[in-house]
Amino acid sequence: MEDYKVIKPFSEGKGYLIENAGYIDPNYDKNKQILKEFEEQKEAGFTVKEPLIIYAVLQKYGVENENGRIYPEAILKRENDKYQFNIKNRSAYGENNHADTSIIDSERLAINILETWWEGHTLMGKIEVLMSPGFIKLGIISCQGDYVANWLRLGLTIGISSRGLGSVKKIAGKTIVQADYELICWDVVTTPSTPGSYLVKNREDMNQFKEGKISVIKPLLSEKFDKLKNNKNKFII
Repeated sequence: MEDYKVIKPFSEGKGYLIENAGYIDPNYDKNKQILKEFEEQKEAGFTVKEPLIIYAVLQKYGVENENGRIYPEAILKRENDKYQFNIKNRSAYGENNHADTSIIDSERLAINILETWWEGHTLMGKIEVLMSPGFIKLGIISCQGDYVANWLRLGLTIGISSRGLGSVKKIAGKTIVQADYELICWDVVTTPSTPGSYLVKNREDMNQFKEGKISVIKPLLSEKFDKLKNNKNKFII
């Protein structure tokens, strides 16, 4: 198997594409409900009840993220469609922190994605934090999901980030993700790169993070890019 490396921000080449996509803001008023629920569960004899469900912006197409990359619509929708197999089979796992590999380490599992859906340019996700019985009942941390649940319980800022493998090229001065991109998973991270996206407790709370008038970058003046649009795997951004 070819030895790939992580592609640096604003760079071309083929390798692992790491894109941080969202985080929970402990200063956001509605997220304070999480802490309230944890206190109520503690009084009932639990550290936290399961399932612990959170909602997130997972990714956006047509938006230049902090790594300088733009994901075309056709590519991101294709990979999300393929990912439904993992969701259906409860194998849409993610780790605590990224690994520079296409292999998902079973010892580092922290989350499992239950559902994804599109709201405009934004891919949304419903996510379960994977906790151990020891943490649920006694607060004993023994797995990576326990760490995530405890960070949420403490109101700390955490994030969700995509891990994939593919190529990026400069087109009309913009770094565009190419058709060979393959989504591996979403992991728990600390720093976001997709603009205006957050993890929240309730699905309806996501409304404020979706763009009303999204700033979509369209380098369609490039003759080379126009030709790509006419191919079967057209790049719509």
